[in-house]
Amino acid sequence: MQYRQLGRSGLRVSALSMGTMTFGGKGGFGVLGATGVEGAKRQIDMCLDAGVNLVDTANMYSDGASEEIVGQAIAGRRDRLLLSSKVRMRMGEGPNDQGLSRLHIVDQVERSLRRLGTDHLDIYHVHEWDGQTPLEETLEALDTLVRSGKVRYLGVSNYAGWQLMKALAVADAHGYQRFVSNQIYYSLESRDAEYELVPLSLDQGLGIMVWSPLAGGLLSGKYRRGQQASEGRHLTEWSEPPVRDEEKLYDTIETVVDIASAHGASPARISLAYLLAKPGVTSLVIGARKDEQLADNLGAAEVALSREDVDRLDKVSAPDLIYPHWHQADSASERFGAPDRALHGPAR
Repeated sequence: MQYRQLGRSGLRVSALSMGTMTFGGKGGFGVLGATGVEGAKRQIDMCLDAGVNLVDTANMYSDGASEEIVGQAIAGRRDRLLLSSKVRMRMGEGPNDQGLSRLHIVDQVERSLRRLGTDHLDIYHVHEWDGQTPLEETLEALDTLVRSGKVRYLGVSNYAGWQLMKALAVADAHGYQRFVSNQIYYSLESRDAEYELVPLSLDQGLGIMVWSPLAGGLLSGKYRRGQQASEGRHLTEWSEPPVRDEEKLYDTIETVVDIASAHGASPARISLAYLLAKPGVTSLVIGARKDEQLADNLGAAEVALSREDVDRLDKVSAPDLIYPHWHQADSASERFGAPDRALHGPAR
């Protein structure tokens, strides 16, 4: 297992992290999985044996049940793991039961700590943008949590580029703790993050944690053109992440399957190894309903793709150059820096 520096922080995290959205199975999360305490213990054991040192959860996964299960599963071995959780989404019916107000953040971190059975979180991510709470209020509340010892490092998730840059500017202006982690959706199915979020993370020193690196299982190899998988979520039912171009998706899957065959590896491992080779990526958050799926995903850390493999995958999954990126490619490429190259590729 590789351990990578999380942005400009001093924290080293494993290249693969344990995701826990499948723990609990309450409400709408039941379609993803319903892993209980014993199953969670078993999967966390597998991750620890593979060298994984980070478990990622969120307060809203199964209305807190995921955190409760994680807390029970790691009891007695908390010191062997880093814990990441999140705040922002609705956690009740009241007018203040969502968002990034000081009230909601402070209330929810205490609830998360109780459910997890710990006195601190190693990484605390804001889970989504809140356009109605002043950033000064949000960032001051988060800064206080770090200074109090209840949180070690701060992360952000699902922000647009301008929103994240504004938050970093506010933090810098007031001397608040900065975000060091940017948890984003990024996969061979959709590389939208390369327009702004990957370059911004490289430029501003945020380590990238990737959620749904297999596009909810679409890149596992069991979904092929002209056929539906016998289990899992079918393409017609997919809503997160949305699939905008089915033909491009299937072209990508065929390339992944071909490269996987050459390596004697599963398509899932190839899809994960591709992301681990991309600029700025620190850790992939992997989770699975079944132990065998998790075991296979953990093997991605052992796959080494060739430059030719990466080039083939880059080409088949390339995002369209939207404005101003096509204009910059035509007019400014001779002065691109490393963040620009995250979208446009290395100079040839």
